[in-house]
Amino acid sequence: MDDIKKMIEAQRGALAAVLAALPASRWDEPTLCAGWRVREVVAHISMPFRYSVPRFLLELARSGGRFSLLSERIARRDAARLSSDQLVRVLQDNVAHPWKPPGGGFAGALTHDVIHGMDITVPLGLDRPIPADTIGLVLANLATAKGMKYFGVDLSGVSLHATDIDWHYGSGAPVTGTAQILALLLCGRKLPPGHLTGALSERFTGAGG
Repeated sequence: MDDIKKMIEAQRGALAAVLAALPASRWDEPTLCAGWRVREVVAHISMPFRYSVPRFLLELARSGGRFSLLSERIARRDAARLSSDQLVRVLQDNVAHPWKPPGGGFAGALTHDVIHGMDITVPLGLDRPIPADTIGLVLANLATAKGMKYFGVDLSGVSLHATDIDWHYGSGAPVTGTAQILALLLCGRKLPPGHLTGALSERFTGAGG
């Protein structure tokens, strides 16, 4: 458990450092989260640090109990009213925050931070390597019956093979990429061309996510 907490702290700190150095104009560039710019993704990542449980439940009630609607509404609203400096400061001040997604535990928190961080860095072409043990834990968390059902990725006839760590999943025609890229694939992201190889890789590439 302590190891996972350290991984979370490291990922939040590293992302905050990337964002602190990001030119202002790049905060309005698109990410792998369809319809969200960098600022909306950061507003979403930082939401658990800025909202108390009672306030979150109030916002959820206002969204008719639909978390997806709440996430969309709050990300857009807070991205518009908070500056990039304010959003970065929230991340910097909460690297050790104990937030966990309901039912997800600390592994879920790590996965949330890693995936959304890559939602930003991959389309922006920013190189931010993630340690093998960290991305390996994220892949293990995603490649489960629960994870596959949640994201609904169609892997029929496909086997995934990481090129940089010893990891594979599924059976069928091989689709290869780095562990980081395969983690995004498992979350249903449509990846920019050039990140995957294999006869069926085009199934997972395109604009947006």
